[in-house]
Amino acid sequence: MRISNDVRYVGVNDHDIDLFEGQYVVPLGMAYNSYLVKDAKTVVFDTVDARFGDAWLANIRAEIGDAPVDYLIVQHMEPDHSANIARFAAAYPKATIVASAMAFTMMKNFFGDDYASRRLVVKEGDTLSSGRHVFTFVAAPMVHWPEVIVTYESTERLLFSADGFGKFGANDVEDPEGWDCEARRYYIGIVGKFGPQTQALLKKAAGLAIDKILPLHGPILDTPEAIAHVVKQYDTWSSYAVESPGICLAYTSVYGHTKAAALKLAEILKAKGCPKVAVSDLARDDQPEAVEDAFRYGKLVLATTTYNTEIFPWMRHFIDHLVERNYQNRTIGLIENGSWAPRAAKVMRDLFANSHGIRFCDTVVTIRGALDASSGAQLEKLADELMRD
Repeated sequence: MRISNDVRYVGVNDHDIDLFEGQYVVPLGMAYNSYLVKDAKTVVFDTVDARFGDAWLANIRAEIGDAPVDYLIVQHMEPDHSANIARFAAAYPKATIVASAMAFTMMKNFFGDDYASRRLVVKEGDTLSSGRHVFTFVAAPMVHWPEVIVTYESTERLLFSADGFGKFGANDVEDPEGWDCEARRYYIGIVGKFGPQTQALLKKAAGLAIDKILPLHGPILDTPEAIAHVVKQYDTWSSYAVESPGICLAYTSVYGHTKAAALKLAEILKAKGCPKVAVSDLARDDQPEAVEDAFRYGKLVLATTTYNTEIFPWMRHFIDHLVERNYQNRTIGLIENGSWAPRAAKVMRDLFANSHGIRFCDTVVTIRGALDASSGAQLEKLADELMRD
């Protein structure tokens, strides 16, 4: 794919993957992006997943034939991008490997070789010229590994953004939901813990004139409108701000009574004019989707049973995912079910003890088996509180 006269796409699309990073369902597949810059010296940005080495090398040859490659720039050492470094090094024995110091340490750990005789270690502010093109390296630690660099090309005003501004989905599959949904799930699931580091990178990018963003996953962003939109979204997500008005309602249920309470609350909230109620059954629905909704909206309701004096495992798993991603600045309502000793609300509250800016609703709905007039009235009261605040 031609990105410009000098810049070509040489990445691959993965339609066989079931779980990305061993946990994220990717029904639209996945893209492993790689780029080639044709100049006085030829530069390749990043490799691809191990399963696609042959296709990737064939893509490079399709662009340059038997000509040499002069530089391989390794921006990120996660194996879906770095797995073919050794194959590249063998195919292009005169090429220089360019990466951060920590990336070379990781190369040694992953692949047993840090290419000491043919490497170029770069850091923040260093530059590399391929002729007409000048590349400036920008450190982006913890977006989302510590060795990450991104690269700014000043001639065509390109930002090679590593995992930043990426999304789930193969590039040759149309996403009916557009960019935001799978990009949000990707960001919050994978990078979400590192909001301050993402903010730091956004501040660096704000000083650059950028005409195209070339991420390692997902589509190239090549219009002023698209770039402004994704930067705005990243600013919202990485500052843990509320993106959309609405409520995420996540529940677990053993025999259906807690589910009935959760669905009843959703019905009450909609009747009271709540603009969006996103309901998730944590045992059956895609949990990263529920995590995404919890960060997207400003309010969260958690409904679960007391289970072995604790809470149902899928609810604990969900809360753990929120807390480890720095969930903050949200209002949380609690629904607990317990036939003889309900304590789920206390357990859930305690799990957020170290989270910043969490406000719990005064109303806690307690169900002793199944909804009755008393717990039904508590649902109404909780709904009023959620709608009022």
